[in-house]
Amino acid sequence: MHQHLPDRPAPRRRRRSHRIQQRPAGRAKASFPLWRRHVADPTGRPDGGAQCRGYPHGIVPHARAAIISTGDELLLGQTLNTNSRWLADRLTSLGISVTEHLTLGDDQEALASALQRLCRSSQLVIITGGLGPTEDDLTRPALANVLDEELIEDPVALAHIEAWMKSAGRPMLPAQRTQALRPPSAHMLPNSAGTAPGLAARHKATGCHIFCLPGPPNEMQPMFETSVVPKLRALADSGKDGVSGHVILTRAIHTVGIAEADLAARLGPLMHRRTSPLVGTTASRGIVSCRIRAEGPADIARRQLAETEAQVRAAAGDFVFGQDQDSLAGVVLELLKQRNDRLVVAESCTGGGLAALLTEVPGASAVFLGGWITYANEMKMHELAVTREILDRHGAVSTQCAQAMAQGALRAARDVARPPGQLHALAVTGIAGPDGGSDAKPVGTVFIARATADPGAPMESAEIEVRRFLFRGGREAVRERSARMALAMLRLKLAGLRTERLLWEI
Repeated sequence: MHQHLPDRPAPRRRRRSHRIQQRPAGRAKASFPLWRRHVADPTGRPDGGAQCRGYPHGIVPHARAAIISTGDELLLGQTLNTNSRWLADRLTSLGISVTEHLTLGDDQEALASALQRLCRSSQLVIITGGLGPTEDDLTRPALANVLDEELIEDPVALAHIEAWMKSAGRPMLPAQRTQALRPPSAHMLPNSAGTAPGLAARHKATGCHIFCLPGPPNEMQPMFETSVVPKLRALADSGKDGVSGHVILTRAIHTVGIAEADLAARLGPLMHRRTSPLVGTTASRGIVSCRIRAEGPADIARRQLAETEAQVRAAAGDFVFGQDQDSLAGVVLELLKQRNDRLVVAESCTGGGLAALLTEVPGASAVFLGGWITYANEMKMHELAVTREILDRHGAVSTQCAQAMAQGALRAARDVARPPGQLHALAVTGIAGPDGGSDAKPVGTVFIARATADPGAPMESAEIEVRRFLFRGGREAVRERSARMALAMLRLKLAGLRTERLLWEI
């Protein structure tokens, strides 16, 4: 989500007046053929709309997209722009080339000028922000200026806004009617998470498709998935001439527990290609993704992608946990469901971060029972039965304490639940920093325990594994990496894979 930074003075805003035309009651909604058989291509190529059908990733072959993010708060650095990154990743995964990112303040004239320029060089432009009810929300009038149309009020959108406000128990303010305005040739995109509808339009002169989405990520992302992606698929399906066009296909293979340099070494010559398919890696807090991009005629690109994916998976081995939109927590939860197992967690330095990763996944409650945050030693003793002797002799950051926390979590969970399959516990204790380290246990030292008990078996027979890690980076990095390595340990157990040494393990 966006991260808010300290307030800074806002710049002076330039605005252009715009005309608003009230739509007569009962007037039919303007017909808008958003997707055409051939997409207008500024290069003059007649096959600009050639598609790769029947493949989930190359939706709009050889399409070029631009992303515009609006808002003074973005321009001044007061808010972190996560929308642009998220959209670029999703568009790339759909086989669409993102050629430009642009951040603008709340300036109608600047937005209209940028949109005119990008429509000449792109087939797709996505704008985020500027759809609210205040005076600095200027995306609608800027779009109307570019389309050379007057804004009209959409009665369906207005009814949605009124119903939303009523359900929230809040009065409908006059300014909120502006959110129901649209150019006549555009149509509204429904917003399931807020009041501001999105907009979809097409630039008449160039054929460029324009989507205007809300700024809040919790509204923008669902709207993109439910309204924009289906329209892109409809565009792909509109080419029925049987021509096998130039396509871009992508695949991301995700790994955990291996360093980016080590993965690159395993991939070897695959990383040195200068022609399709291209292979590259990216790393983020313990997750290293290998991204494959195949470009060319549809049949050739499909074959190249499949062959290269098989080579990447073989090289990465057991470190591979998923692909594309898969998350590590989601994969672990799915493995638990397949085995009919259950999971509990006991956390110290992660402070609930491990449970948060799990509960971000819809349906986690089917297998994740819950957990304990035992930050203080007294809580470890009271909630998880960690003994005073262990704490005095070995300390809270130790193999013995992590093991006792996992065992205590198993016992406590079994008192309230009798899972049909195995019961697993993950325990994390460490020094996240910046203080608290020593020569023997520097900042970043973390012990992670995994305990597994068979149904009905005595707790003393539980299988226990403890690993010691030394994570680099700041406090947040240590906490996030600890949670992910705990999940990595459990994934190896659930998948029946060999327990290789994981990244940062010592």
